[in-house]
Formats: sequence, C-alpha cells, structure tokens
Amino acid sequence: MKTVISASRRTDIPAFYLDWFFTRLDEGMFTLTNPYNGRVRNVQLSRQSVAALVFWSKDYGPLLRRLDRLSGWNCVFNFTLNSYDPLLEPGVPPLEERMEQMAALARLFTPQAVRWRFDPVVFYHRDGHLYDNLHDFSRLLEFAAGLGVGSCTISFMDPYRKIERRQRAVPDFSFEYPDSARMLAVASRMASTAEGYGVKILTCCEPEIAAAGIGNIEAAGCIDHALIERLFGVQLSGRRDRGQRSGAGCLCNESVDIGGYAGQPCRCDCLYCYANPVTDSKGNLR
Repeated sequence: MKTVISASRRTDIPAFYLDWFFTRLDEGMFTLTNPYNGRVRNVQLSRQSVAALVFWSKDYGPLLRRLDRLSGWNCVFNFTLNSYDPLLEPGVPPLEERMEQMAALARLFTPQAVRWRFDPVVFYHRDGHLYDNLHDFSRLLEFAAGLGVGSCTISFMDPYRKIERRQRAVPDFSFEYPDSARMLAVASRMASTAEGYGVKILTCCEPEIAAAGIGNIEAAGCIDHALIERLFGVQLSGRRDRGQRSGAGCLCNESVDIGGYAGQPCRCDCLYCYANPVTDSKGNLR
C-alpha cells in the first residue's frame, strides 16, 4: 500500500524549508523524530511508493518558483488563507499575493487539489475593543468559488500554554475563547454565507459543530484518502491516523508527517499558533 506524506502539520515547509525538503526527497529518505517521545525513525520514499505529497502552507510563493522539482509527484495543497491581520499573522505575505498563489495552484494542479483552510477563527481584545479575523471571509469565499475550489475547512482557536505566554508580550491584548453557543452561531453564519457561493464548510477537530445539524457543514479530514484516490487513481487504506487528535474529532486518514517543531521552526510567527515555538531571551527554543 502506498504512503501519503504530510508536509507538514508541524511547520511551513513550502514557505521556509524547501532546500531541506527537496534534498531529502532526492535522497529518498526522511529522518523523523517523534515530538512527544523523542523516538527517531527513517522513512524511505520514492515516486513509486508515495501516493501523494500533501503540503500545508500559508505562503506557496517559494514552492511555485520551484515546481520543476515536483515533476512526477502527486500533490495536494492545504492552503491556509485567512483575513489579512498583521497582528495575528506578521510573517505572511499580503493577502492579494497569496490569493494569486491559490489561483496558480488551482490552474496548475486543478481546483480539487487545493484545500482552502480558514483556520483558525480568532477573537481577541485589543485596546478595550473586541475583534475577530472574519472581515475578509466573504471576499475569500467569492474568490475561491470563482476558482472552482468547492470547500473551506474551518476550526476555532484552541488554548495552549505557549499561546498564553505569547499573548502576554503584546500590550493591551488578550485572546477570547467563545463558548459553545457563540461558536455554533458563528459557524452557522459562515456556513450560510458559504452556501450562497456554492462552497461547503468542513470542520477540523470541531465535533460539537459538526454534530449540531447546521446546514452546509460536515466533519472532514485534512488528509483525505478518498480525495487522493479520486485525483490520482491510487488505492489507499482509508484508515484513520491514530497519531492525530482522534479524541478531539480529527478525521484525518493515515499519513507520515515530516518536519519538526524544533528542527524546522515555523517563521510565520502567528500569534495564535500551536506550532510556533516559544523562545527565551537568547533565542533558544523552550
């Protein structure tokens, strides 16, 4: 059975680590370190053994300039494209530039190979006012629908201790975590708006929202064997990935996630991100 490579939930490889990625790809082996128990293993791969490379990124510009290196590989692109907010996402290019990237990927690889993520939905207090990052959502819906991208995966920001430490460094700022009723109301409005553009809302690790019976919303996996089978005519196991957050509602199918929080720290510097490493005054990871 062929393997699906996830590149990567832990960092933004297309934006920052293509030299490392392509070197490992050419050599046919990745050395992986489990971030929780420190175990190391080698994963060998080739075009014959890999069903698809599933990329995750907020900036595909560097990858689009090196597409020749992907010749012969099947590719799917999880593209996180949120409202422009330099406070929350200081390390990403302007929104219009990233929209052009999505259009290029849809044109070159088909819209079905592009999985748009509006992730996460964020609420925060700044200078005594409450804000969210939904202000460009309708604009992005219209844009994605025009490309033929038929779904949008959403999730709401989760609390992590590293996020709490990070927000304290921003003056007069704090995140707000909405209760269930508010999340359901927001998700319902997003779904209703998306339906008007013919876009399906998919949830990532939001079982309560998925089970609420809201129209135009369904739970889905961000690594989807059925999609990969349809796109590339391969046969996969369809099994759930036991290494992901199944207790939180993750429906991803099996894959091998490469990259690491420490070895390839993400430089998007998103204020809300679980993967963004926290550093001490000397720049050391902690």
